[in-house]
Amino acid sequence: MKNDTHIIVVDDEESLRNLLSSLLTDNGYLVTAVSSAEEALGLFEDKHYPVVLTDICLKGMDGIELLEKLNKLNEDTQIVLSTNNASLDTVLPALRAGAYDYILKPFDELDQITAVVNRAMEKVRLLAENRHLVEQLKISNQSLSEHNNKLQEMAIQDGLTGLYNHRFFQESLAKNVSLANRSGLSCSLVFMDIDHFKNFNDTHGHPAGDEVLKHSAKLIANDLRVSDLAARYGGEEFVLLLPGTDKTGALILAEKVRQKFESHPFPGGESQPLGKVTVSIGVATFPDDATETEELLAVADQALYKAKEQGRNRVCAAGQD
Repeated sequence: MKNDTHIIVVDDEESLRNLLSSLLTDNGYLVTAVSSAEEALGLFEDKHYPVVLTDICLKGMDGIELLEKLNKLNEDTQIVLSTNNASLDTVLPALRAGAYDYILKPFDELDQITAVVNRAMEKVRLLAENRHLVEQLKISNQSLSEHNNKLQEMAIQDGLTGLYNHRFFQESLAKNVSLANRSGLSCSLVFMDIDHFKNFNDTHGHPAGDEVLKHSAKLIANDLRVSDLAARYGGEEFVLLLPGTDKTGALILAEKVRQKFESHPFPGGESQPLGKVTVSIGVATFPDDATETEELLAVADQALYKAKEQGRNRVCAAGQD
């Protein structure tokens, strides 16, 4: 027996129901024959059938009304109508209502009935196949979109810490300095470097050092505004880009980050020269300290170097004695 080929035959003449049932069964279909449209409609309460072969003229609900109701229940069901009168007044309304085809009574050519049903069943199969392909295409497109998004994230993220990478930071800095220049707003940089990080790696190994970098990224990125940007600048160096933030605001944030490091219980931190994992920080602000991107970077780096010179675990600002 063919798969998913259960056909309903509707005709109020028992002899015709038997004829159609026998014909279609011999052609490999499973057939349920009923004498009224109401019975056929009731069958659809339990399952939907791919093809219904119904007479137009029935007692009670006629074939056209059955067609309209079945189309609302399942638009994929193909309805084949049988009629004694193939006039335009009869056939056109049926086709416009969604009938797949019609066959004429009396059934002189039984092969024609089988051919029409076969074509109707093939349409059902093609509709199902097309729907499956559309769903697969949606899944593929979604998968492709997710894959592309992941690639875009990988292109701008540091693989170890999850912060933005050096390249993305440079691009963002240039854009924000340009915006600050046009708007007259401030834009601050907070450069930071984990103190004696080489000593930590030499003492505990690089895997433990990587864990420190991951924890550091979380400490740095916490409590930032949506407009702020945290990036790994390279090695154990990190940077915050703070659009619309003046020197005072940047220093407050930098000190907050320094205190987070100082109080965080990094495993192995007790072996560091300062007895804990700490960070040195340099702060520079556009346009107070520099009016060009490269100059701002250099000034912030100088402030960071000053923090290290003065004993580490401190915040220094550009222009600060």
